[in-house]
Amino acid sequence: MILAIRPEPGGSATVAAGRAIELEIESCPLSAICPVEWSVPAGEFDVLLLGSGNALNFGGRLVDKLVGMPVYTVGKATAAVARERGFSVARTGSGGLQALLDGLAGKRLRMLRLAGRENVQVSPPAGVSIETVIAYETNPLPLSSEVARRLGGGAVVLLHSAASAQHFAAECERLAVQRGAIRLAALGQRIAEAAGAGWAEVRSAAVPNDAALLALARDMCHESPSP
Repeated sequence: MILAIRPEPGGSATVAAGRAIELEIESCPLSAICPVEWSVPAGEFDVLLLGSGNALNFGGRLVDKLVGMPVYTVGKATAAVARERGFSVARTGSGGLQALLDGLAGKRLRMLRLAGRENVQVSPPAGVSIETVIAYETNPLPLSSEVARRLGGGAVVLLHSAASAQHFAAECERLAVQRGAIRLAALGQRIAEAAGAGWAEVRSAAVPNDAALLALARDMCHESPSP
């Protein structure tokens, strides 16, 4: 089985995309996204920077005050969420937030980043400044004993964040799930490393998006684990 452990609404989106390419995949969220109180910082900003659509989905009514700002998004899925909320998407990345920022060399921009409490650290080029506001947080949920039992029979588990990788590893230890039966497909190398060692196999997607991650999971289902 292929198991997506990311929180909703992302989990259902991943499952739908996986089933569209005929994968046997199911969702088992091991975390839940919750809004947190935030305020719009003082001053003028040139661009709203988004690394996840969750910032808009869980940001509440204050998000509407930002709709006039052009948006730079980490990828197509986040761009789609931004457009649904009424934003104009000026730039869409394809290789992560850092790659997006690297492409802004030579520009002078003051960016407002709306993010989750767990977020990827980035380094903007000279002339670009970023002020980060935390609009949501992700809280862990327990792995059920039934899913733990099924994992013992072998599975490919999709990892979308470092926090989810660490939490999944801890839950497997709590429920005495043998890591040797589980193969991990991670959205990136940093996420893969956060899961620790002892798994049957750990691989990272070629690029950090769901399509690449699902393609990796499909390959892993059809291949023997790497030695």
